[in-house]
Amino acid sequence: MKSLYLLLCILSVVLLSGCASQPEPVHQADWEQVVAERTADEPLPSQQQGSLYNDRYMFTLYEDKRAYRVGDILTVELNERTQSSKSADSSIDKSTGINVGVPLVGNLNVAELAMELNSRSQFDGESAASQQNFLRGSITVRVTDVLPNGALAIRGEKWIKLNQGDEYIRLQGLVRPEDIDVTNRVSSQRIADARISYSGKGDLANASQPGWFTRLFNRFLNPF
Repeated sequence: MKSLYLLLCILSVVLLSGCASQPEPVHQADWEQVVAERTADEPLPSQQQGSLYNDRYMFTLYEDKRAYRVGDILTVELNERTQSSKSADSSIDKSTGINVGVPLVGNLNVAELAMELNSRSQFDGESAASQQNFLRGSITVRVTDVLPNGALAIRGEKWIKLNQGDEYIRLQGLVRPEDIDVTNRVSSQRIADARISYSGKGDLANASQPGWFTRLFNRFLNPF
């Protein structure tokens, strides 16, 4: 009796621990860099005193403030929309018939030996799947490297802490300097090798996920 009581207690503790809400850490393994990050090429100049001239903010007559060096900052306008759908229909129909007439044995007609066989198999299948994603907003990133062909490697993230959890946006990829407009902005659709991640953690993120028993049943125990 004691062993049964102990077993029930252990089982109850395991079930209650599975129902507890635990903050899930953000996995970093799937967030690889497109280009290895390095520091800025030019060291910061010494602070100048007593003069209105500062070479840190010097621009030529035809130069604007668009990002083009390591460490420069630019804004990415997120405008991502994907939609996909797929459907398939299949039908199989097969029928077979065999008819054996009444054989003659001498002058006798043995009707009991007459035989007729019919078989038919039919299969109809139909499947459909659709998916739609939409992401709109903005995120400010920085230039982490300049490739030999002039392309800029950019990387950045934005964290938003809410009452019931955290939301974050991460972005990295390659941008051509000519795709950056005069306001130092670029569309996310102009980014090559783009990796955009929008997710979160906390109570809001946990509420949208099924429980461990539901996942266990759907993955392993559901034969259909």
